[in-house]
Amino acid sequence: MKVKQMYRYLIIGAGPAGLQLAYFLEKAGHDYLVLEGGTSPGSFFKHFPRQRGLISINKRYTGYEDPEINLRWDWNSLLSDSEELLMKHYSKSYFPKADTLVKYLGDFADHFGLNIEYNSRVVKISKDEVFEVVDQNGTRYSCRNLVVATGLSKPYIPPIPGIEFAESYESVSTDPEDFCNQRVLIIGKGNSAFEIADNLLSTAAVIHLCSPEPLKMAWQSHFVGHLRAVNNNILDTYQLKSQNAVFDAEIDRIEREGNQFRVSVSYLHAHGEKETLLYDRVITCTGFQLDQSIFDETCRPATAVGNRLPAQTSAWESVNIEGLYFSGSLTQMRDYKKSTSAFIHGFRYNCRALYRILEQRNHQKPWPKRVLDNDAQALTDAVIQRVNRTSALWQLFGFLADVVSVDGDQAAYYEEIPVDYVHDGPLGRSGHYYLVTLEYGPHHETNDPFNVTRIDRNDAAHADQSNFLHPVIRYFSGDKLVEEHHIIEDLESSWIEDVHVQPLLTFFRNTLPTHELSPTP
Repeated sequence: MKVKQMYRYLIIGAGPAGLQLAYFLEKAGHDYLVLEGGTSPGSFFKHFPRQRGLISINKRYTGYEDPEINLRWDWNSLLSDSEELLMKHYSKSYFPKADTLVKYLGDFADHFGLNIEYNSRVVKISKDEVFEVVDQNGTRYSCRNLVVATGLSKPYIPPIPGIEFAESYESVSTDPEDFCNQRVLIIGKGNSAFEIADNLLSTAAVIHLCSPEPLKMAWQSHFVGHLRAVNNNILDTYQLKSQNAVFDAEIDRIEREGNQFRVSVSYLHAHGEKETLLYDRVITCTGFQLDQSIFDETCRPATAVGNRLPAQTSAWESVNIEGLYFSGSLTQMRDYKKSTSAFIHGFRYNCRALYRILEQRNHQKPWPKRVLDNDAQALTDAVIQRVNRTSALWQLFGFLADVVSVDGDQAAYYEEIPVDYVHDGPLGRSGHYYLVTLEYGPHHETNDPFNVTRIDRNDAAHADQSNFLHPVIRYFSGDKLVEEHHIIEDLESSWIEDVHVQPLLTFFRNTLPTHELSPTP
């Protein structure tokens, strides 16, 4: 068995998250290595999505020149100091192809000279005083801090009797001609299920999509993992009586009958009605989960969300294994189906925050800050500038926050800290501070976004009733929320007029402490 040196940091996986974290470690000159099972970065995207079209947008023209603002509508690029390494230079498409992303990730790794060991698929992780990682070649690596950035790499198979008769999203044919005149059941109602369904519209006789959970549209929930419009053509065919259907039901059993399958279902919205339906093909599109097989009993992480994700602290550290961190789509456990940690345009900022947490913990480097006068006008100017530019708070709405900590006659402005991490740390237990977030209104998931009454744009007194994304500033004294201020929503998310600025100035004048000291985060 080959033995290699000890590293301060090992990252498993050279996907977008592994590369993003490696970029920050490389720039800081830290001792790290990325282990990648494939021959190049982005192995997952060489096969997924199956139809090869991404649903992450690439808006090349925004009307802005500010690169920070433009990242609000660039959902594929990683954070870096290189203007040329943006997806807009790789694709002109609003929805780029997966192969383009693979090319982009490879160029990113090469451009920054990231330290990656390819053809090193991790097969075992154990821990004594340090982590020991073994790859399929028998090579051993050791580290003090292990970051798992593999994504959700193991298919989730629901416990349905007869599920072994079903084909899977990972391997089912993508040739529509293979489904001519067939009755097809797709288990699941996520984007992968609708992606498969959309591909079969021209050839299948009948397409049914079934799961217990009701369908959720991204344009209503504002969670980009819910069904996207680019995949929802089959909804027209269902509601316009074209043989296809989408229904909520428990699948009780799948049985083979000759060359077909009898599927027993219990409907959730039909007074307990049960029915047996006949299909030629059954396909599972039920998502993925963490592959725990690589962890032995010395460092197997606790799980959450139906055992599909690792349970994590607000620092993305395993709740039961010290020094084991997670990055990328695995971090969605902390904002599950609420914000964007499952996607590149969300977790790229989580990677930067994790890097800063590791800097604090392991290298005694404080979180970057700007020092401002403890003055209402100075704080108002700083907040207004940030909410009109930030891409991190825009993407990870309600999850990441800027923090303004008041220190005597000065205030420190910290950017992009996880809200829960603030509350879990010393800043959340004493002193005075403000949290600045961007958030939707409390009823944004239940209101019809195409038929909602906006509040009068000059009615700042009722800004807390804003339905769409808008800034929220909360004043805390220790762990106590003292006061909350909303900046009224704006059609183009431009908060620069008096109706936005003056109420915020008044808020700071009324709440700003002048003598108490606060610890740093």
